[in-house]
Amino acid sequence: MPGSDEDNIPAASGSPDASLTQDDSFTATSRAGLTYPWGEAAPGPGETIRIADGISWARIPMPGSLGHINSWILDDVADDGGDGVAVVDTGVCLTICSDAWKALYAGALADTPVTRVIGTHLHPDHIGLAGWIAKKKGVKLWMTRGEMLTARMIVGDTSDTVPDEALAQSRAAGWDDAAIEAQRASGWGRFGAIVFPLPRSYVRIKDGDVLDMGAHQWRVVVGSGHSPEHACLWNERAGVFVAGDQVLPRISSNVSVNITEPDADPLGEWLASIDKLIAVVPGDVTVCPAHGEPFKGLHVRLMALRDEHRMRLYNLAEAIAKAPMRAVDTYPLLFNRPIGADNQGLATGEALAHLKRLEVEGRVRKEDRDGVWWYHGVA
Repeated sequence: MPGSDEDNIPAASGSPDASLTQDDSFTATSRAGLTYPWGEAAPGPGETIRIADGISWARIPMPGSLGHINSWILDDVADDGGDGVAVVDTGVCLTICSDAWKALYAGALADTPVTRVIGTHLHPDHIGLAGWIAKKKGVKLWMTRGEMLTARMIVGDTSDTVPDEALAQSRAAGWDDAAIEAQRASGWGRFGAIVFPLPRSYVRIKDGDVLDMGAHQWRVVVGSGHSPEHACLWNERAGVFVAGDQVLPRISSNVSVNITEPDADPLGEWLASIDKLIAVVPGDVTVCPAHGEPFKGLHVRLMALRDEHRMRLYNLAEAIAKAPMRAVDTYPLLFNRPIGADNQGLATGEALAHLKRLEVEGRVRKEDRDGVWWYHGVA
C-alpha cells in the first residue's frame, strides 16, 4: 500500500500488471462512422487542450499497452468565488502519473484551485491518484456509491495467497493444472498497490444528479457492465459527454465475470446501458473518452459495440449447439489474438460473461462436471 504522502508514490520500475492498468478487451472494433475533430493531436506534458465551453483535456501517461489515460478538467468555482477546476479521473498511483500532475500544476493549471476530484469508476487508472490529489488540494472525492464501496473492498483485499474462489473459478473455466498452479504462485491483492489511500468519506453522486459548476451543469448518466455503477457526465448546453470507459472509440471495454459476483450478468447490464445511452444522450455530442481521442458519432459507436457483442453471442451459441464447450474453448470465437498465460485471466472473465448472457437468454445450459463447467446448446 502506498504511503500517506506524495514522497511515497512508487516509481514505475516496471509496468503494473495489465489486468490492473489495461481494462479493455482484446477485440478492436471499427472506426467507421466516427469523426475526430482534433485528429490524433493530444495535449503534451503540462498542457491542456480546450474541447468546449467548460471543459479542457489533459493526458496522463501510464505504463502498459494503453500508454495513457485522459483526464478531463471541468471549469468550476473556487471557494473564494474565483475560477477553479474539477478533475475527472487521475491515472494510477505511480510517479510517472504524479509527475504529470505536477507538470500540470506548474503549467496549464498554475494558480487555478482544484475544487473536487470526480472518479468515473473504480479501476486504478481512474482513481489511482484520486486520494493523493484530494489530500494535496484539500478537496473531496465524488463517486457513485457502487464504485466507491467496491473500490474500498478490493483495495482492502490484501491476502498474500490467491483465494480458493479464484482457483475454483479458473478450474471451472477449464484451466489446466499447470495454469492453476501458475495462478496460485502469482500472488493476490495487487489492486491496492497502485491506488493511493482513498479518503474515508466521499460525496455520493447518482444517476440523474446535476452537478452545478458555475455557469455549467453536468448531468450524471450511469452505465454498468464494465464496472458496477460507472458515472458519465453530460453537459447538454455545451454538447459534451465525458464517457470514461463506458464508450471508447477504438477498443471495446472489458466486460467480465469476476469472483466478487460470480453469478452476475455484466454483459446483460452492458447491453442495457448501451440502449439507455442511445435513448438518453443525443448522438451529436462530443464524446470525451478515457482512452483515445475525443470523437463525434456516439450512437454509431454504441450500435457498433452492441452489434459486435451480439455477433459474438450468435457465433458462440451456434458453436455450442454443435458441441459442448468450456470457457477456455470459446477463446477463438471471442478474441482476435492468441490467449496466453499473461492474458488468460481477462479472457476468462469475458468468456464467462458471454456464456452467462447466453444462459440468461435460455440459449445454453451449464453442466458442472467435477468442478468444470460445460455449456450445452438448448434445443
